[in-house]
Amino acid sequence: MLSGCEATVKQNKNLSAKSYQIHVSCSRFVGFFLPGPVQNQLMHSSDGQGYSPSVPGLYSHQTPAKVPPHQTSGQYNYSGSQNVSQLNNYQGPGQTLNRPPVAPFSGSPVQQTGPVPQVLLPALQNSAAISSAGSFPPGASPPVLSNWQYSQTPVSQPVGSQTSHLAHMTGTGSAQPPSSLSGNTNPPGNYQYAASPGGPPLQNSYMKPGSAPPPVTQPLTPLHPPARPPLGPPPVGGPPLIRPPTLTAGPPNTQSLLNSAANRDASCCSSAINFKYLSSLPLATPHPSPAPPNVKMNRSVGYSYPTLPPGYQNTSPPGAPGMQASALQYPDGSKHFHQPALSTNHLTASMGGLSLQQEGLRPVNLLQERNILPMTLLKAPVPNLHEDIQKLNCNPELFRCTLTNIPQTQALLNKAKLPLGLLLHPFKDLSQLPVVTSSTIVRCRSCRTYINPFVSFLDQRRWKCNLCYRVNDVPEEFMYNPVTRVYGEPHKRPEVQNATIEFMAPSEYMLRPPQPPVYLFVFDVSHNAIETGYLNTVCQTLLDNLDLLPGNTRTKIGFITFDSTIHFYSLQEGLSQPQMLIVSDIEDVFIPMPENLLVNLNENKELIQDLLRTLPQMFTKSLETQSALGPALQAAFKLMSPTGGRISVFQTQLPSVGMGALKSREEPNQRATAKDIHLTPSTDFYKKLALDCSGQQVAVDLFLLSGQYSDLASLGCISRYSAGSVYYYQSYHHKHNPVQVEKLQKELKRYLTRKIGFEAVMRIRCTKGLSIHTFHGNFFVRSTDLLSLPNVNPDAGYAVQMSVEESLTDMQVVSFQSALLYTSSKGERRIRVHTMCLPVVTTLSEVYLGADVQAITGLLANMAVDRSVSATLSDARDALVNAVIDSLSAYRSSVLSIQQPGLMAPFSLRLFPLYVLALLKQKAFQTGTNARLDERIFTMCQVKNQPLVYLMLMTHPSLYRVDNLTDEGALNINDRTIPQPPILQLSVEKLSRDGAYLMDAGSVMFLWIGKNCGQSFISQVLGVPNYGSIPQNMTHLPELETAESIRTIAFISWLREQRPFFPILYIIKDDSPLKSSFLQNMIEDRTESALSYYEFLLHIQQQVNK
Repeated sequence: MLSGCEATVKQNKNLSAKSYQIHVSCSRFVGFFLPGPVQNQLMHSSDGQGYSPSVPGLYSHQTPAKVPPHQTSGQYNYSGSQNVSQLNNYQGPGQTLNRPPVAPFSGSPVQQTGPVPQVLLPALQNSAAISSAGSFPPGASPPVLSNWQYSQTPVSQPVGSQTSHLAHMTGTGSAQPPSSLSGNTNPPGNYQYAASPGGPPLQNSYMKPGSAPPPVTQPLTPLHPPARPPLGPPPVGGPPLIRPPTLTAGPPNTQSLLNSAANRDASCCSSAINFKYLSSLPLATPHPSPAPPNVKMNRSVGYSYPTLPPGYQNTSPPGAPGMQASALQYPDGSKHFHQPALSTNHLTASMGGLSLQQEGLRPVNLLQERNILPMTLLKAPVPNLHEDIQKLNCNPELFRCTLTNIPQTQALLNKAKLPLGLLLHPFKDLSQLPVVTSSTIVRCRSCRTYINPFVSFLDQRRWKCNLCYRVNDVPEEFMYNPVTRVYGEPHKRPEVQNATIEFMAPSEYMLRPPQPPVYLFVFDVSHNAIETGYLNTVCQTLLDNLDLLPGNTRTKIGFITFDSTIHFYSLQEGLSQPQMLIVSDIEDVFIPMPENLLVNLNENKELIQDLLRTLPQMFTKSLETQSALGPALQAAFKLMSPTGGRISVFQTQLPSVGMGALKSREEPNQRATAKDIHLTPSTDFYKKLALDCSGQQVAVDLFLLSGQYSDLASLGCISRYSAGSVYYYQSYHHKHNPVQVEKLQKELKRYLTRKIGFEAVMRIRCTKGLSIHTFHGNFFVRSTDLLSLPNVNPDAGYAVQMSVEESLTDMQVVSFQSALLYTSSKGERRIRVHTMCLPVVTTLSEVYLGADVQAITGLLANMAVDRSVSATLSDARDALVNAVIDSLSAYRSSVLSIQQPGLMAPFSLRLFPLYVLALLKQKAFQTGTNARLDERIFTMCQVKNQPLVYLMLMTHPSLYRVDNLTDEGALNINDRTIPQPPILQLSVEKLSRDGAYLMDAGSVMFLWIGKNCGQSFISQVLGVPNYGSIPQNMTHLPELETAESIRTIAFISWLREQRPFFPILYIIKDDSPLKSSFLQNMIEDRTESALSYYEFLLHIQQQVNK
């Protein structure tokens, strides 16, 4: 999505970190749109890396050898989305530039004034370069490795444990292969296979052994499998894909993708999801929503969603879509990758999917079928692929597309009025992850795609890339399968059996030796900071987890504190206590001594522990109220730049002195309006510093603990562009707000001990004909499509927008691959690869059939944050509403054969209006409430950086009745019984004064107790004699020896367990001050400034029927 405020950063050729020219041009657009790219000359690096190592041995400032004239990176955008090409005012053929503004709903107290600006829809120039070596250093022909190891390592191992790749040696074998095709006649020597012990052989699963798996919807099978004969012994071809036999697997490509792509004419078919405008939609007078009769829904229909229980475990049993257990059950042998001969059995199996497809397209009258919310969490749609292909597909928790049926042309995508994009969670904690150690990493010679389950083997010696269709030779070493110890079965290798895999990178993937883990903590110690008491909590939590910091014997640590001056701490070996060094010149910050400020953690642990114990008391009598955050960050950058690493900054107020000083921009009287709120940074200081940090492989994480406005819109830039994270603890105080203390403790422990990757880069590739044009998340686009991630963590999500650049006419399927190159905390260079395969379709009905409503909502939320920053909050809200209107209008006019009264939606999009209404009521986009500006900005930050599962829970909370929990249908995890109550609609009409209800809103939980709630629940779960005895500020459930208490606590603990943040539990009654927050999350009910769900549907119907 193009934002209305575009900015570019030009770097001069000497690659200086401080030489940036900022160019800003502002305009206002009328809705979300997905422009079709105009192709740009592809970048080509002489060393094939995508960037030029101008400084040997260092990562600093490695930028593309050829920098595009405008490398738009979303400057001054809160969002952090980065468009990789420049704007030009090209109007594509057949586009409607402006729709008439949508009339406000009758009785609306807020009318949109002024004409809607008319602008040309700009087209994006696509410079989706695929360098000759992909995202990493040149793939010089490496020698054949004599010792080959394959280890299946549990990734979520206890922090601090040493990864072993040589556990349980199962045997060695040797082979005498024929001479290599590449001319290397040295046969492989001893091959070793190691499987690390422990962990169930299930796919990526958080669920502990013994859990009850959910029902799984089988993937749809094709109606007309291609009549492609077996390729002869050995069976090395891929299984049949999808669609009629007239289609071929893809065009043969005799020249490299680089050359063919560079020589293509610039196509300029701009696309547009041309969303209309709408005012904020409140009605003048409240009317009770009519309650239609309950309509029973069959929820076990086709395109359902894989189980994402509130703990976000992947509980799919073997055989379910995602990472298959069969592919991970080594050393018994990997699953055979046969290409079966097609017969009538395939056709029969395919016909079984007809009813599912029809159900997926069944029109739903949203005004009549009110009870459409599933009673369990939604699953991702299952792509319509042959089951042999689908069972190898990537887990949707890691890699997900908004459309599981890819439109064949951009025109078809435009007609559907749905966004095309990917949502990624690339570094997610996985319980099982295949890890391959080999000097030969097999990649396409043209587009540098990693070999994966969706390539096709023409014979034993040749494979065809599934992204650019180049035919590549199979390296000699790849002919040997270390799992089966058989020669001549490359199609059974782990790399071709797993859509998610990790490679141990050889030296060719390093531009310098892997950096050590370096952690620098920067603390605000002004009077305001000391008053909050945060320093005690942080220092104690750090003391408790010092031994659990990810790292090895090279781990370094350092500390800086600041008020109006900057304090360094020398931890030189031999000192009896830490030595403080004060720098008062904040206008020209310098490092007082080069050594002993960052010290080895193991060698200086006692001094470090002494400092952490004394630090909270050192400033208790300080009366210094000023905050020199900017100079402190400059000092931290200078200290870290030689090595790279992570800076953790704790700030409690608005920076007031030195570089980066800010002034308050929040006007409390304007909190409730959507106009003139300051969502953009007030200075570019923090962004420029973040770019400097990114160039030196330094990431900055910001912890904001403030009761007053601190301009998070400006401060957040330091984390956004350095691939850091933002944490916000509103009104933190150790006495006045004790629940925040527990939240900080739990989240800081997770932050300190979670896995971390250093000096990372990520590239996303897609099949020829598709192009990526906008990125969302916390990073910096180093070159055309290479994302710079100085740190990568398992809790970060990313999103990209895509377009169909060329017709996919000759293709049955397309593939997407993300590759993340990083340095582990143990000093290993690793590459994590995820590959996803999706079918190509030719009709609009098939596009709607494969719509993933959750992924669509997540991508639109990212786009709406951009719109809020580049235009206005009202524009973003209007565009969200128009996304629903446009898609349902297109469905009504182009797919429905019989026009029916009411508001019709395909079954796959039945929840689309509800989710968009939920977004409009979320803190990031809501109006008419007293949401603080920093709180709104932080929510936008979460939208841009959270994986989809957490974003959806934050957008549309889950409501459960918990006063009648039973063991029926419960999960059994490690001898714990976890009740599974049904999910209720978010409406007060679902509440009964006789019950107790738990609302899980992601980062917060509410337990609402009805006035007439049963006495047994109050006494046996809350531990009080009666309703009136429930304390006002109760936030914990007592652990009682009653069945009801055990069930309730087990359920809440299970919900909390696997998310990276700690939700506070508020127990509320009818007269509780927090009841308004609880009711604010009742999405389907009317509020003072927003429509009820039924009123919203009526408005959508009115616009669709125009």
